[in-house]
Amino acid sequence: MDSLLPADSPRLAGEDAAHTRVLAGLESRLPPILVHRETMRVIDGMHRLMAAKMCGSKTIEVRFFDGTEAMAFLLAVKSNITHGLPLSLADREAAAARVIGSRPEWSDRAIGAATGLSAKTVSAIRQRATADSPQLHARIGRDGRVRPLDASQGRLRASEIIRNRPDAALREIAREAGISVGTARDVRERIKDGRDPLPLKQRATEGKAAAPAAARPAVRPPLLRRPRRSVEVIDWGSTREKLRADPALKYAESGRQFLRWFDAHVVGLDDWKLVVDAVPPHWANDIVVLARYCSDRWLDIARQVEQNCSTL
Repeated sequence: MDSLLPADSPRLAGEDAAHTRVLAGLESRLPPILVHRETMRVIDGMHRLMAAKMCGSKTIEVRFFDGTEAMAFLLAVKSNITHGLPLSLADREAAAARVIGSRPEWSDRAIGAATGLSAKTVSAIRQRATADSPQLHARIGRDGRVRPLDASQGRLRASEIIRNRPDAALREIAREAGISVGTARDVRERIKDGRDPLPLKQRATEGKAAAPAAARPAVRPPLLRRPRRSVEVIDWGSTREKLRADPALKYAESGRQFLRWFDAHVVGLDDWKLVVDAVPPHWANDIVVLARYCSDRWLDIARQVEQNCSTL
């Protein structure tokens, strides 16, 4: 026991002498104490250590923890709110303030779970922190996922990525912008439809939490301005016959390739209904992703064709 260092205790008033005497008087075997292997500092079990010394013991059973000193302190807090002599409210609030200083990226809920406090209390402690605390744009939740404090900023970053790299995959956009794949998909659909990448609710609070509208890069409107649901229906069969008779296509190899490609890829009004019911349930997710991808590529073709024509 002489090789052990006292705990970096979350208890502001130190150990309780009365609780130590109670433990020293017990005849049953006490659980091993927890020790930080690198520093040999006690993490959890100071009352048991003092009780063993009071009984004249020279050794004590321990469990070693391998990790940083910051994680050792956090483990000490967790251990003392789940068993033994409970930490006081002042102890837990002081511990929360210390965790905020060492782990500012953690969410209020994550810190609250580690210190036995509500997220609201942790938020108040965070607000009372010193002015030179780092200002973060995201926090890590209890599930380990990183979530932006201001979702509008992630959407704006995603819209910029989409404008610069329209063929970027959704997962790539989401990873670079710090948003979910679902949010990245929503941003891309909004841009394609000529809408603002920010939903109305986020635009309403944008002056408080996000960049001013004047400072945002303008969203380039899509070349096809009609809503997707009101796209004009064209009979491919009759259109194909007219295209085949056009000399610009009829006598050019590229034109004939164009017609063959369209024949293989155009879906008629009711053709799709014949194949939907044939999709096995265990392939549903893959087919949905593939169909959406093909839909996006068709929109790319439409925009590029219209752009080529508009430059003539």
